[in-house]
Amino acid sequence: MRRESFDHPIPGRETPINLGWTFAEGFEPAWIVAPMPGAAVELPHTAVELPFNYFDEKSYQRPFTYQRSLPWEERFAGREISLHFAGAMADAVVWVNGVEVARHTDGYTPFAVRLTPHLTKGDTLVTVRIDGSENPEIPPFGGRIDYLTYAGLYREVALRVTAPRWIENVKVETPDPLAPAKSVRARVILGGTGDSAEVEARLLDAAGGEVARAAVPVAGDAAEVAFDGIEGLKLWQLSDPALYTLALTLRSDAGEDRTTVRFGFREARFTPTGFMLNGAPLKLMGLNRHQNFPYSGYAQGRRSQERDAEIVKFDLGCNIVRTSHYPQSTWFLDRCDEIGLLVFEEIPGWQHIGGPEWQARSVDNVRGMVERDWNHPSIVIWGVRINESQDSHDFYAETNRVARALDPTRQTGGVRYITDSELLEDVYTMNDFVLGEFENPRTNRPRMALRPRRETTGREAVPYLITEYNGHMFPTKAFDQEQRQAEHVIRHLEVLDAAFGDPAVSGAIGWCAFDYNTHSDFGSGDRICYHGVSTMFREPKFAAYAYASQRDPAEGLVMQPVSFFARGERNIGGVLPLVVLTNCDAVELRYGSTLVKRVEPDRERFPHLPHPPVIIDHRHFRPEEMGLWGMTWEDSTIIGLRDGAPVMTRRYVADPLPTTLEVAPDATRLDAAARDEVRVIVRALDQVGNVLPFLVDTIGIEVDGPARLIGPPRSSLVGGTIGFWLRATGEAGIVRVRVTSDRLPAACIDLRAV
Repeated sequence: MRRESFDHPIPGRETPINLGWTFAEGFEPAWIVAPMPGAAVELPHTAVELPFNYFDEKSYQRPFTYQRSLPWEERFAGREISLHFAGAMADAVVWVNGVEVARHTDGYTPFAVRLTPHLTKGDTLVTVRIDGSENPEIPPFGGRIDYLTYAGLYREVALRVTAPRWIENVKVETPDPLAPAKSVRARVILGGTGDSAEVEARLLDAAGGEVARAAVPVAGDAAEVAFDGIEGLKLWQLSDPALYTLALTLRSDAGEDRTTVRFGFREARFTPTGFMLNGAPLKLMGLNRHQNFPYSGYAQGRRSQERDAEIVKFDLGCNIVRTSHYPQSTWFLDRCDEIGLLVFEEIPGWQHIGGPEWQARSVDNVRGMVERDWNHPSIVIWGVRINESQDSHDFYAETNRVARALDPTRQTGGVRYITDSELLEDVYTMNDFVLGEFENPRTNRPRMALRPRRETTGREAVPYLITEYNGHMFPTKAFDQEQRQAEHVIRHLEVLDAAFGDPAVSGAIGWCAFDYNTHSDFGSGDRICYHGVSTMFREPKFAAYAYASQRDPAEGLVMQPVSFFARGERNIGGVLPLVVLTNCDAVELRYGSTLVKRVEPDRERFPHLPHPPVIIDHRHFRPEEMGLWGMTWEDSTIIGLRDGAPVMTRRYVADPLPTTLEVAPDATRLDAAARDEVRVIVRALDQVGNVLPFLVDTIGIEVDGPARLIGPPRSSLVGGTIGFWLRATGEAGIVRVRVTSDRLPAACIDLRAV
């Protein structure tokens, strides 16, 4: 069974300590030196569990305290002992046995606390104060940010036990990865002291087989490992993301230390003529992601993070994701490595640039981000500019310098919304929200005319990537009127079509993947930005299929009509024009028993998309047929065709009624020891299995067995659906979930914790 999870724990080196913490609101100086009263909690933990919407975000903007006692273990003798925090929001101060040993202000990067000088042969008391206040001296704060920074120890903590000289970090590079015989260069960075040290390095394939081995001496505080002329190695590609492991053993007079690092062989370059992956052009199509979840905020564990990566790639059909607007969980990035999803990662911030102290911390954020994540093959660009900020030459010259010095293998980008702003980065990355004309049909296009010009950059052309579009200009709820849903879809399609049609555009990353909680003066006033193509529960809106339908049919067929199929839902009545998002060859509409229409994708309107939508409108009906259409409302069927044969079918009834309460978990097995999490979606369905988008009934959620509910036991359907998460409590057994409704029969599912 898998143990408590922390960023690739090494047996004997790292032990997760996510259990046994005490939590209290506020902070008292007496708690630094003595056990404090409070509640027993496990990590990841959010200091305040918020409602779904309409809450006061200031409820977590204050201090909180976490405390844990570490008993002495004989294995500590003569060893180096430290605590490693994967993330704390924010402004964390740590005391060990009453002595302040660390302060870390960045809420998104890890930090270590050295325990060795403070350990006693008894219990060692660790006290952590975090402050959720929006401190104007700490990025991203100082202005007003369009997202929430939920307070808490929201990522995992591990106890690390090593020799007095240990491996602190490893930077792996793969020079000339496209060569048949490949090379590896690794800089092994050491901490502590010791003499006569050497590093043994073993290169392992995905199955754990040894590919190469070398032993090199330590020079100062580092060792340089080199492998050359290795044949038969695979490239990391989107369809086959081959990963390799560097297994390292440090041997010195002080003892032995081990660690492993995963990496891949790939070449990623943004050029003035588009993006190239492993020497081949690739049009980037992606979405932005916030790492927050309903109720728990940032405090979701490994499986939830991994599942988000899977949703972005496999459900939404994207090949790139931007981590807006901060470094995100290593579990998320690890999964991007494993499934072949490219990543644009950036530093914390939103529009505001503070003073000298603030800027110095932001530069430190660049360093922390790059040093944590420089071995992820999925990451292809560093975002080193505060999202949508004004130009600041000296500040951004320094963020670029630090990123390039630490990692010369990746290009930098700076996400801007000001046209013709100063380009200090390698790639001109632009939030392309067009005002004015944006609101007019068929004018929603990237601002190609404003691509950086020679007089701005000193260069004829530079790489160009669209990093946001659409979301906040046209927020759309899952239950909004059908005509707004159709317009939402078309706006996403128009930008994608324009990006696919211009080889000089590396790609387009839409705003955004999922709805998210935000401050009171953003979004819809209920503390939700409905900017996503999916809900906060990761349920797809119609616009999600604008992306999913662009994938190769061999990877999965898509056919999603953009309609609730109700006669009076639209201002003009009926469902025409009917947009069908599909990667099928054609669509057949059968209305009632008499009317049949076969329509192909609209390549005239969307000439550049891999798979244009089918748009069924008055062009496809003879005058005498229009009298049949909608005069009486009848059952209908939409069929997707490939090579002339039906491959998908969607039925609609003229009189939809609530019939079934569907309860759908992402998985039916949970890893008990790892405190796995699983998402469960509840849907109210009609007679033929379609979601009833305007049903707002309440449901009750009952959980019996070794798992606990994340969220309230009673909820209301939103857009005909609602979701929740279950977290395993550590024991094995059957988890029975019962969902009840006042008008529909109760639904039960069983999951197994093992």
